[in-house]
Amino acid sequence: MSATLELKYFNSFWLKKIKAITEVKNTTAIIDEATTSGNVIHITEANINIGVGQEVLKINNDVISPANPPLVIIAINGTDITLSEDIIVATTDIITFGTIVDFTYIPAAYDGYPGAEDWDIEETRIRGGYNNTNVDLGVKAYIVEDNSTQQHRVNSLIYSGVYNSRTGVNNTNQFSAGEDITRSLDPANGSIQKLYAEDTNLTIFQEHKVSRALIDKDAIYSAEGQPMTTSGRQVIGQVQAYAGEYGIATNPESFAVYGYRKYFTDRNQNVILRLSQDGITEISEYGMVDYFRDNLAAVGNSGKVVGMWDMHNKQYVVSLQPPSTEDYFQTLAFDEDSKGWTSFFDYSPDLGGSLLNSFYTFKEGNIWKHYSSTVKNSTFYNITYPSTVSLVLNANPSLIKNFNTINYEGSSGWELASFITNEDSTLPIGQSINIYSLADMENSLFVNTFKKKENKYFANLINNTVGGVGEVVFGNSMLGAKGFYATINMAFNNASNYTSESGQTILPNRTNRAELYAVSSNYVESSY
Repeated sequence: MSATLELKYFNSFWLKKIKAITEVKNTTAIIDEATTSGNVIHITEANINIGVGQEVLKINNDVISPANPPLVIIAINGTDITLSEDIIVATTDIITFGTIVDFTYIPAAYDGYPGAEDWDIEETRIRGGYNNTNVDLGVKAYIVEDNSTQQHRVNSLIYSGVYNSRTGVNNTNQFSAGEDITRSLDPANGSIQKLYAEDTNLTIFQEHKVSRALIDKDAIYSAEGQPMTTSGRQVIGQVQAYAGEYGIATNPESFAVYGYRKYFTDRNQNVILRLSQDGITEISEYGMVDYFRDNLAAVGNSGKVVGMWDMHNKQYVVSLQPPSTEDYFQTLAFDEDSKGWTSFFDYSPDLGGSLLNSFYTFKEGNIWKHYSSTVKNSTFYNITYPSTVSLVLNANPSLIKNFNTINYEGSSGWELASFITNEDSTLPIGQSINIYSLADMENSLFVNTFKKKENKYFANLINNTVGGVGEVVFGNSMLGAKGFYATINMAFNNASNYTSESGQTILPNRTNRAELYAVSSNYVESSY
């Protein structure tokens, strides 16, 4: 809304705004005199730091219901305030005013208006004489662009001037429009999510593409099409894309680097990637294609994919964290030496990384150093979890088997958490399962635990489920578990002690570890 000012004759003048009309502070006023009706209220002398156009928000603690138009101040005369509508208040009531929302009455008149000091009028010619020399603003050190609309160029790069530490010249705040200081990438590949500088190259991660830009050099090509680099004045030189339609999606937090290897995720393709000297490789293909296809899709746009490099174990650790608490997080590690995903972990970090050969993660504002407790493998954020190993027994896959025993080689203290087989009677394979555990077996007619013989541990499998149709023996006295294959879960309680070969009670540590070399089962051919 424009303002109207009454002026006498001026040869020429400048109208200056001393302060913004929206500079009125949010304030309160105390009613000085009871008013039962009408739109004029009286406030105390000490509470006149308010302005025309401010909205009335509350009377005492009662919120004024939003109105259209809102209830605002339309005039101020000393301690008398005129509102746009009638209001009922009482002495000592407290009125709370908000910001200016109505500019209709600003300023209502120049003379006598409390807000008139916001404006100033100056003569622009020397001595006010006709056609005398005009006082100008002088040369402007900037240009006015016709199109001042803000732009979001999510696929472009820009660089400033340099900082010279030797001479103290700092031009990092200068972005000259007269110089070629921008580089734009293909907008079809999405926004730029991550930049990583390596030697004299800049790796650029877009949502659907990974590229490399030359720094302080450019590329020329021979007659055979072979690139040759040459020094130049370009800070960001030619952009070259890596082979493959891969990007980092919208998860730059999944990026981790070690040496010349860079790890990240592409949630759009449901893959985990490694960028190295041989280009981009899908490391999720190493036995985990289906797993990452399902779990990366569950992360969605609102979830997080936290990537970290564990210097202690030389592994890339990635934590898939869906937005819903119903979908449990998945944290696992990739090992370059074994070319596979070696372990799952029971912690969900907010951030992580390595420093001086130690691995740290952050959780809820706290920093945690891993591998520093007595129990090296499974204490995370002051909670100790059991270590578990899952494996499948599937010898002679076409043979219906009766698994009679469970055997393992390794340290004492391992427990059989579960022994699961498929059922091959009336239901399709894998649709119905039976669960067996040593804890259940100990409640049978005889105690069944692991027995050591010739440096191996043996235990009988007692079927604790109801027998199938056509079986002669029913109930918990049946020996063995029937099925084509069996899934085994072995667990080691890291928080409890275990007994060494000499009978001494010790804890697992760096030199004395709880080890599991092999797990097997004796079985015989079975039929229904």
